[in-house]
Amino acid sequence: MQVVLLDRHRWRTRVELANAVFEYLKIWHNRQRRHSSIGMLTPIEFENTPTVV
Repeated sequence: MQVVLLDRHRWRTRVELANAVFEYLKIWHNRQRRHSSIGMLTPIEFENTPTVV
């Protein structure tokens, strides 16, 4: 996160920084990173994988 977000911008207030961190984690990072609990897939890949019943 530091290389991708924090080292690339300067914020005028703590609120701007907090919003940027929230957006990075909630919107980008959690959707892109692979999760071991769902077979090392991203959440989008997992949702698009057909389930076997």
